[in-house]
Amino acid sequence: MRTLARGLIAAAFAFAFVPLASAQAWPVKPIRLIVNSAPGSGIDLATRAFTPQLGEALGQTVVVDNRPGAGGTIGIEAMARADPDGYTLLGSPGGGIVMAPHLYKLGVDMNRDVVPVTPTARLTIFLVVHPGSPVRNVAELIAHARANPGKLNFGSSGTGSSLHIAGEMLLRTANIQAVHVPFKGGGPALIGLLGGQTDFMFDPGPSVPQVKAGKLRLLAVARATRSLFFPDTPTMAEAGADVNVDLVQGVYAPAGTPRGIITRLNREVGRIMQTAEVRKALDGIGGEAVVAPPDEFAARQRSERERFGVIIREANLHAR
Repeated sequence: MRTLARGLIAAAFAFAFVPLASAQAWPVKPIRLIVNSAPGSGIDLATRAFTPQLGEALGQTVVVDNRPGAGGTIGIEAMARADPDGYTLLGSPGGGIVMAPHLYKLGVDMNRDVVPVTPTARLTIFLVVHPGSPVRNVAELIAHARANPGKLNFGSSGTGSSLHIAGEMLLRTANIQAVHVPFKGGGPALIGLLGGQTDFMFDPGPSVPQVKAGKLRLLAVARATRSLFFPDTPTMAEAGADVNVDLVQGVYAPAGTPRGIITRLNREVGRIMQTAEVRKALDGIGGEAVVAPPDEFAARQRSERERFGVIIREANLHAR
C-alpha cells in the first residue's frame, strides 16, 4: 500500500508540473500566426513587420496564415478551436475583436475562448477619396452625397469590418446615403478606390503612401486626436461628423494556453514593437506601436467591445 501511495503521489506531482515544463520547453516547432485579414491589409503589414524578429527571439519560424472573411470571425474561430499549446496564435485588428461579435453569430465565446496576449499597434483610420473627386473636405463630401442621394458608394475590407462600420457611422451621423461595396480585404478595397470603382473609403494605413504620392486625397482621420503623421488633417469630429474608430490590434491565443507562454509572447512582442525596424514599418502606414501587459490589453478590448455594441445596436447596423 505504501508503494502504491508513493506511486500515486509521484504521478500527481509530475502531472501538476506538465504545463510548466511544456511552457519552459516551448517552442520546439514552427508557430502559426493566423491573420484574419487579406494580404496587404493594415493588420497584415503590421504583423509581418514584427514576425521575423519574433521568430529569431523564439528560435522558431513564425508562419503568417491569412484567413480573411466574415468580419474577421473565420480567423478568430480557427484560432480559438486550436490546441492551446502556443503553436496557433491570432493577429487581429480591433474590429474583428470588438465589432464582429455584435454582427455575426460566432461559434466561440469571445470572453471565454479568446485570450488577449499583447497589443501590437494602433492603426489610424483615414477617410480618403480619389484625387479626381470633386470633394476636398468632409463637409463637401457630405454635401455631394446629399446632392446625389444613393449614387455614391464606399468600399471596405468586408461586411462587418471596422472600415464598413466607420462608413455606416458616417452615413448615420451625417444623415446621408451611399452604397456599401465590400471587397475581400483592405488591399482590394484600396485598389478599387484607386481605380475609380468606389467614391470614398475608410482605410487603416495602406493608403498612406498613396496619399503622400498624390494618388489619393486625405479628408480626415477617424480618431479622437489628430494623426502624428498628418497633423494638419482634422479628425472626423472636427470636420463635423463624429466617427471615432480608434482601435488597437494585437495577438491572441486559445483559452487554456499556459500563462508562461502568454507572458513570454507579451514580453518579446512588446520589445520588438519598439525596435527601429518595426517603428519604421509602422511609420509607413501611419501606425503607432502599443505596449501593455496582457490584463490591461484584455480590459481595453472588453471595454471597446461594450462601446461598439452600444453603437451597433443603436445604429441598427447589420452584416449585410
